[in-house]
Amino acid sequence: MVKQRDFAPQARPPLSGLRVIDMSRLVAGNMVSLQLADHGAEVIKIEDPQKGDPLRAWRVGGHSIHWKVYARNKKSLALSLRHPDGLALLRDLIATADVLIENFRPGTMEEMGLAPDALWETNPKLIVVRISGFGQDGPYRERPGFGSLVEGMSGFAAMNGFADREPVLPPLALADMIAGLYGAYAVMIARREVEHGGAGQVIDLPLLDPIVSILGPQAESFRTSGALPQRTGSRSQTTSPRNVFRTRDGRWIAISASIQTMAERLLRVVGREDMIADPRFATNTARVQNAEACEQPIVDFIAARTFADVMDIFEREQITAAPVYDVDQLIADPHVVEREVLVDLPDAEMGQVMMHNVVPRLSATPGAIRTPAPKLGEHTRALLSALGCDSARLEALAARGVIRAG
Repeated sequence: MVKQRDFAPQARPPLSGLRVIDMSRLVAGNMVSLQLADHGAEVIKIEDPQKGDPLRAWRVGGHSIHWKVYARNKKSLALSLRHPDGLALLRDLIATADVLIENFRPGTMEEMGLAPDALWETNPKLIVVRISGFGQDGPYRERPGFGSLVEGMSGFAAMNGFADREPVLPPLALADMIAGLYGAYAVMIARREVEHGGAGQVIDLPLLDPIVSILGPQAESFRTSGALPQRTGSRSQTTSPRNVFRTRDGRWIAISASIQTMAERLLRVVGREDMIADPRFATNTARVQNAEACEQPIVDFIAARTFADVMDIFEREQITAAPVYDVDQLIADPHVVEREVLVDLPDAEMGQVMMHNVVPRLSATPGAIRTPAPKLGEHTRALLSALGCDSARLEALAARGVIRAG
């Protein structure tokens, strides 16, 4: 059972004191700011006073599960950017910040009077993360860009799936997640420059470039060989054997024998040591070229045995294999439970909400889940009061729809 934990509001992870203004919406920007928030940064989400971040509308069973996970450790300032008073307050807030995250279409911030050059006049050390589909320049800069579009355009979908089926987009916001991780890493690089006495800078973070980068040397492989990558299902185009295999009782096991010694060990375990000297299977390149024939004895060996028997044999023989889990099996796995990969935290609406723990784990300065995801405008009053807004002004702003407080 996933362990129950409480929030740790007193924790002071290593990024304590770093103030981040997150104007982004949906996944990529929230992923950037989540990494920073989990490690101590003060992240202030700027939200529309009426609807909030669109991530709130991604509901499961009537609950904003995505918001609860990706907005933990953050504060909510509900502020209308369509109103001049709202923009003026935002400028005042940005003047106190270390990092600004936005994901408007390129040129929008300039139209709002929030171009980096203008912001640097009052805050020269500000780091500006600009998230977009295709980047701040180039012929596609003004195109709207969701992750699904770049997952298709990048070449990922074309190589994902099975050869006799259509290209497959990932079933999660993969491009956004990758960009978010790159973005948090880039903030730390830019922050290091500031600490060395340098100035703030723009981080141009499109969704397209990061997902292209994780595809590795696909472009050069094509140029060198002239061959387009083919969809191979769960097989690999670079190593063999590598696939998922079904046991006698209908379970699935993933195997990756990506080094020579492991491939040889696996062939011995399934009773086909003779294949090691066979030219069709003697090298990794040969096995990739003859992947189906190479896998057949593994298929037969696993299909004749139960999941428990196969895993017992493979663990004893130190074969690189693991179960293919559904999420219910992942939650119950003793390793996942013991290491608290997932944790249950209190939730005012649901009682408990399960979410991933802080990643990565630092031994001396660990991150922490300090606070739950905020209600819309939960921190508006406190944050604007700190900027000098008295109660009368806050009431007037709320009455005109510029802010939502509490």
